[in-house]
Amino acid sequence: MSDRRWPWGLLPLALLIGLAVVVTQTGLLERLRGGFPPVEELTVTRTILSPDQIELHVVNGGPEPVTVAQVVVDEAFWSFTITPSQTVPRFGRATITIPYPWVEYEAHAISLLTSSGLTFEHEIPLAVATPTSAGSLGTFTLIGLYVGVLPVAIGLMFLPLLRRLSRDWFEFMLALTAGLLIFLGVDALHEALEEAREVASAFQGTMLVLLGALGSWLLLQLAAGKRSRTNDAAGRASIAWLVALGIGLHNLGEGLAIGSAYAVGEAALGAFLIIGFMIHNTTEGLAIVAPVAQDKPAIRTLAAMGALAGVPTIFGVWIGGTAVSPALATLFLAVGVGAIAQVVMALFRMFGREGQGVWRPSTAGGVLAGLVVMYVTGLLVS
Repeated sequence: MSDRRWPWGLLPLALLIGLAVVVTQTGLLERLRGGFPPVEELTVTRTILSPDQIELHVVNGGPEPVTVAQVVVDEAFWSFTITPSQTVPRFGRATITIPYPWVEYEAHAISLLTSSGLTFEHEIPLAVATPTSAGSLGTFTLIGLYVGVLPVAIGLMFLPLLRRLSRDWFEFMLALTAGLLIFLGVDALHEALEEAREVASAFQGTMLVLLGALGSWLLLQLAAGKRSRTNDAAGRASIAWLVALGIGLHNLGEGLAIGSAYAVGEAALGAFLIIGFMIHNTTEGLAIVAPVAQDKPAIRTLAAMGALAGVPTIFGVWIGGTAVSPALATLFLAVGVGAIAQVVMALFRMFGREGQGVWRPSTAGGVLAGLVVMYVTGLLVS
């Protein structure tokens, strides 16, 4: 009986395929289009500056092929080469190479003119050579260490203090951890939606945020299983690992943002800014050890948790400084959002007391204090 049902399921698919063939092969699209001009879109996903040369990586996110006819740099037409072809198909990518004597630390405006007369603008706000050498990767590694790894390691040192707190104060610190993570999650969501604006429309940046956030949340829900729902030592350790993983995914996205901004000269990491990141991210180490403060985790376990949370910052800075794209940055930031949301839910399960529910002065005050701490320290890294 079940085999006889398959043709009824395949019939709509066959009709849909037939309709698509009619629309695309009979010239119906041309008649429907009439005299309207084609809809074109071209998005610059990456800019690489080398001595006397500008290299643009572009993607066609529109419904029609786009032919790049001319390039204007600082209000002057300029020669260029484009590979693999001057016509970029839908979803296609191309590299435009412009031999131009750009000036370091100055802004440059580039216009891409298509064969239909449309113009796509791109601005280089502050021209600096794109890092490519091993020395640059070394610099990126130091940035990741200073703004990610070391602050998290320092934050882990709050563990002895947390062990000596009363139950109410411990719940306050646990709720403060939740407040820290809520702030990180909202901040990551804001950054992901901002980055989504730079994604070619065909790749649906906003839906990419939804896919990354919901996908990571569901995967972590499956990975956590029932262990993170218990309030024994194993359950608390599971939550601490989840906190470290969620922070690590967030720091990967943060590193992407720092690396890409630093590479194009939009961020100057002076001493004040680095110290601001250190203070801001030290609270992340506190968030990791709070769930296991009642236990005695081994030093190697704490070190592994700290590495899971902090080391992704280095990889993020590497990727952001050398090969990031708006779509990739959006996805990574969104994955961090989903991970943090899952961790916050796991933390809130630890707040409950029998007959008292979740919200008490200690828990409500802790969440609010966590939000305030992240806001104040965030002022140092704006």
